[in-house]
Amino acid sequence: MQVILQENVEGLGYTGDILTVADGYARNYLIPRKKAIVANPRNLKMLEHLKQMTAKKANQELREFQDLARQLSHVTLTFTVQTGKDDKMFGSVTVKDIADELAARGFAIDRRKIQLAQSIKELGTFSVPIKLHREVTAEIMVSVQKQGTEASSPQPESSTSETESPTASPQEASP
Repeated sequence: MQVILQENVEGLGYTGDILTVADGYARNYLIPRKKAIVANPRNLKMLEHLKQMTAKKANQELREFQDLARQLSHVTLTFTVQTGKDDKMFGSVTVKDIADELAARGFAIDRRKIQLAQSIKELGTFSVPIKLHREVTAEIMVSVQKQGTEASSPQPESSTSETESPTASPQEASP
């Protein structure tokens, strides 16, 4: 008997697959548990229509993720951190920090999509991949600078903190 799978069945196939199975297996297991339907002309036509609709939706989502990737490719996040001797950072820049900063800039990115192998524990500029879709990966730049240095990018720093550094420049004068 030919059936159309309604869900993934381990060892048998995936949703939408058209398979030939034993009559008893189809009547007694697959169909009563709503794991499959009989592959008659009406159901085959419905399956074809669903595949077309799913393909259109997938293409639309792919275009949206590609647009988002283009927008993210122009983003540079700057983190100002405290450092000790030899520019050793106190703490690190984590995936959560990156996700929070992206959210503050209007990008709703799930932190699990940010592919940072380990936290950033040194000063510098890093390229961080973000997997938006199975076919789309965006790259953002993350700049980690020590507190008290001027940002090399023209973007204003979102968080302003007062430092009690004896080498404060005249631009950082307190009111």
